[in-house]
Amino acid sequence: MIQYPQIDPVAIQLGPVAIHWYGLMYLAAFLLCGIIISKRAARSDLPLKPTLIGDLINAGALGVILGGRLGYMLFYDLSGWIASPLKVVQIWDGGMSFHGGLLGVILALVWFARKHDESLIRLGDLVAPAIPLGLMLGRLGNFIGGELWGRPTDLPWGMVFPQVDELARHPSQLYQAAGEGLLLFVLCMAFARATRAPGQVAGVFLIGYGVLRFIAEFAREPDAHLGSVALDWVTMGQLLSVPMVIAGAVLYTQGARWAKGLAAR
Repeated sequence: MIQYPQIDPVAIQLGPVAIHWYGLMYLAAFLLCGIIISKRAARSDLPLKPTLIGDLINAGALGVILGGRLGYMLFYDLSGWIASPLKVVQIWDGGMSFHGGLLGVILALVWFARKHDESLIRLGDLVAPAIPLGLMLGRLGNFIGGELWGRPTDLPWGMVFPQVDELARHPSQLYQAAGEGLLLFVLCMAFARATRAPGQVAGVFLIGYGVLRFIAEFAREPDAHLGSVALDWVTMGQLLSVPMVIAGAVLYTQGARWAKGLAAR
């Protein structure tokens, strides 16, 4: 059994201004994703003008933040949102959803593709391998903040989160950082090294994340106000991951045809 290290969530205190580790993780994620996307954009099969990289990262970051917050309110706290509509802007009260953030990024890519006359499917292939690295940093931010802890366990690496109770629990934030983050990043980057048909890289990311998140949810404590949402064991995270796997499989098999059709318009 391991004791949670009780890391101070505030990284830097400048008078009344507190800079949290979670915010720094987001910043680092956007910077690293930008670097990876820039390097991948230099490939002949994923061309993107260097002057557009900054616009793409800014659009994606906005999609992550707005989509993540709106997704959380819609998927995890709809009743609270209905009771207090302004709660959606109370970001200091916490609550971000990856699935909502992903939808936000997709909408940002749709906007970017139309504005700059780029292939939406190729943009997805360009961006997808960078996303897991951002996820890894986000989950590390969750761990530092002492949130999204796991279910009770008797495994030797079980961790006691004293802000919760005295039970040893799965450090599920670290599981997700390693699985949906580092492992998926390595898999996506390795798969993307070869030239792939349009949609396949993004499809692999969607399938990989959906499967790994579904598995990780068995170790993660469900949201107290939701519990299981289906069959007495399916969590909201698992429910939202199923459409991702299906969408990824469809994109993997049909993306090239769609890209060809869009190019012919």
